[in-house]
Amino acid sequence: MDSCKNILVTGANGQLGMEFRALAKLFPAYQFFFTTKDDLPITDTSLVEKYFSEKEIYCCINCAAYTAVDKSETDRDTALLVNADAASALASICKKYKSIFFHFSTDYVFDGNAHTAYTENFETKPVNFYGQTKLEGEQQVQKNNADAIIIRTSWVYSSYGKNFVKTMLRLMSEKESIAVVNDQLGSPTYAADLALAVMHILQSGTALQGGIYHYCNEGVISWYDFANEIKLLSHSKCTVNAISTSEYPTPAKRPKYSALQTDKIKNTFHITIPGWKDSLYRCIKLLQ
Repeated sequence: MDSCKNILVTGANGQLGMEFRALAKLFPAYQFFFTTKDDLPITDTSLVEKYFSEKEIYCCINCAAYTAVDKSETDRDTALLVNADAASALASICKKYKSIFFHFSTDYVFDGNAHTAYTENFETKPVNFYGQTKLEGEQQVQKNNADAIIIRTSWVYSSYGKNFVKTMLRLMSEKESIAVVNDQLGSPTYAADLALAVMHILQSGTALQGGIYHYCNEGVISWYDFANEIKLLSHSKCTVNAISTSEYPTPAKRPKYSALQTDKIKNTFHITIPGWKDSLYRCIKLLQ
């Protein structure tokens, strides 16, 4: 019997990392190594390289990221270190050890002034520092490892970790009414769907074409629409009121429109992407 191929999943306690943990048992051909910033900080290049040489890593799925969008505006050094410098080093190490490298980026690399879904080659122009660090990460990863697969995603949620869906469910159980912005449009992404798509790509046998790809669930909505569907599926009696972004100021500016065009990833790797409502239903069912 062939020995298992070793997969390293960094940032394994985050939303996406936890979804890979949940999926691992479905893929017995691989041995998964799940690491967190405590046992394998990706900012420690020599430690990461030692890990690669000892474990013979076949594939690295980098779920480690600094995702606090507002905090990034002030904690700039850390955001840059994790999202750009560490990602850059990981890309180089994967190239050296001939390991497949998956890295994740964000819709926040765009300025939000478009009116149709962003394609992979659309001009990038982040409006906040978080987006800037993720864009720099993309550029450094591509420079150091042309075979790396970079997946931009948006509005990620999961039954694990902190996210919009879980926050809405909590607020709806505590309050009679809540206010949600209705003038920021994008596409939610169920982290479980994204993790499954990555595993599909990995085991598809297709020659893995490096580059940037977009992945999010099908459909373009506002945060207000998203909240209303959460209310519907959770049978909440809470009133959801629509407000404008100007009525809900945040330290980091958000793009007004950040829907991603997903044709490239679907056509290249022959994957089907679920609609956002179906995925939200599955997540809420799990949470209940």
